[in-house]
Amino acid sequence: MMRWIGSLAAAVFAALLASAAMAQYPVRPIRLLVPNPPGGAIDITARIVGQKLAEAMGQPVVVENRAGSNGNIASEIAARAAPDGYTLLLCADSQIVINPHLYSRMPLDTLKDLTPVATLVSTQMVLTVNPSLPVKTFPEFIEYARRANPPLLYASIGNGSQHHLAMEMLKARAGIDLVHVPFKGGGPATVAVLAGEVTTMFGGNSVSGHIKAGRLRALALASSRRTAGRADLPSIGEFYPGYDVTTWLALFAPAGVPEPVLARLRGEVGRMLALPDAQAKLRAAGGLEPFITTPEEFASVIRADYAKYGKVVKDSGAKVD
Repeated sequence: MMRWIGSLAAAVFAALLASAAMAQYPVRPIRLLVPNPPGGAIDITARIVGQKLAEAMGQPVVVENRAGSNGNIASEIAARAAPDGYTLLLCADSQIVINPHLYSRMPLDTLKDLTPVATLVSTQMVLTVNPSLPVKTFPEFIEYARRANPPLLYASIGNGSQHHLAMEMLKARAGIDLVHVPFKGGGPATVAVLAGEVTTMFGGNSVSGHIKAGRLRALALASSRRTAGRADLPSIGEFYPGYDVTTWLALFAPAGVPEPVLARLRGEVGRMLALPDAQAKLRAAGGLEPFITTPEEFASVIRADYAKYGKVVKDSGAKVD
């Protein structure tokens, strides 16, 4: 009996210590994993978010770039870390809702091994064409593509990427035939469109400067509605209701992180995204718009996107091994 009482007392004491530690969270630096090399929208977002969280929480937030395997390396490291709030993952939606459908063997279950913390920003891809193509509007492009023989070539940043799947979704909705030419990244894909090697692509940061300079022609946003930052461009959803490929970036943690820690992080993220200077820096990084949701809304977004991209990947036959 005395041994049992002693064990119970030790367990209670340990629980109290853990509770006190959570109440004081954070008491040491936080590791923020990024699945991309330095530079680019995701890395820039991580550094803006990391700086603001460090200022608010009184501890350094150390950004660690762990690129490779379409983000699976960073995701696995995060999922295997201790669930104490000191290892976080800042990633794009594709890692969570597309990769599981592309890879026959995933190193983790993104829906079970990671805990959603908070959405951060969203952004829209733009359908662009080489200016030599005799079309100036989205409807003209669709009609031209329907008549093209042989079919037009389109670029993407890689097989199974959102750029690839966005065009496959458009092909299905519009009833057009286009031939996919995958490249290793947005830079090479954009160069191919500029050179006229391929006709069109969906792009983000890699095409923005060329659109402004007139070297590429923007036709439409890959979204369900127009955005304030690109009010001059129609959304594809205006022509095909339900079409939406909105890219979001968010924070995740290992499964099992205590709710008080998650609540602290969510609260600080919400306050950070409301700061005018943070919003200005994010928009300057490539048209990134603050994307604030409740935990329930975020969970709903993940479920819907997981199902949507699962169908597109299956229908397109895209695979990565």
